[in-house]
Amino acid sequence: MSIQVDHRLGGAVTVSAGQVPLFTYVYRPDTPQRESPKPYLHPIRTLGGDLVSLYRPHDHVWHKGIAWSLPYVGEHNFWGGPTYVHGQSYVQKPNNGSALHRTLDALTDASLTHTLDWVSQQGDPVITERRALTWAVAGDVSWVLTFASTMTNVSGTTLAFGSPTTKGRDNAGYGGLFWRGPRSFTGGLLQSPDGTGGDELRGRRGPWLAFRGRHDGVDRSSTVVVVDDTANPHHPPQWFARTEEFACLNPAPFFSEELDLAAGDSVTFRYAVVIADGDHGDAGTEKLAALGAEALT
Repeated sequence: MSIQVDHRLGGAVTVSAGQVPLFTYVYRPDTPQRESPKPYLHPIRTLGGDLVSLYRPHDHVWHKGIAWSLPYVGEHNFWGGPTYVHGQSYVQKPNNGSALHRTLDALTDASLTHTLDWVSQQGDPVITERRALTWAVAGDVSWVLTFASTMTNVSGTTLAFGSPTTKGRDNAGYGGLFWRGPRSFTGGLLQSPDGTGGDELRGRRGPWLAFRGRHDGVDRSSTVVVVDDTANPHHPPQWFARTEEFACLNPAPFFSEELDLAAGDSVTFRYAVVIADGDHGDAGTEKLAALGAEALT
């Protein structure tokens, strides 16, 4: 299946397989400051053309398809919206930072690499990042995206990466590579290496987690699997995942344990995301996760 890459200069890259646009990566978004502007992938589709992402839902307008979103980087919020403060719930602060595209370093029919500057809401430098995406069709019904980020602390002081749970909110350890699924996926099935379930899997550790959901309007299902690289900090991660209120997957490296990054130091994270047409059952979903793990080797 042929891959086509369409670059809208200065804004976004769309990757298609045959006649189907698999995803658009918006690297220079038009996002309100309160939503912590950052690159994102949306829309995301299966090889068969079914949509498996949601953009700016009314319940959490800072959710945008797949994005590298961090709620606590020192005092800065690169997630979007209000910041959790223990004893006060969520408080809107002047701390919504931005991850700004600086340069597009490489673009091929299989990969993209660019450099970003993470700045505070006041414009002060916090992090520089080198980010790489790769994509490939993997069989007749699935394709694989890999995401790699190397972040360097340029703030001049140690930065603590954390989550609402590290700040005192129970079982709310979100932060990192975050996927928001379609409305129709609400009530879908989560699958880990240990079995299937629902929201009770949130907070469990594992090398991968899958979401098996159904689409409105068509008699079809799709599966999304996220795989954590074995070299990532705090691997295997705790997972922030939902099915009851909405569909999401998030390998959360700072779920219940902060990561301190000293001034001048760097840290790298790598993930694979497998997008597949259909519900493949328990055994078939494990095979999809293996495709993701293979893409990371």
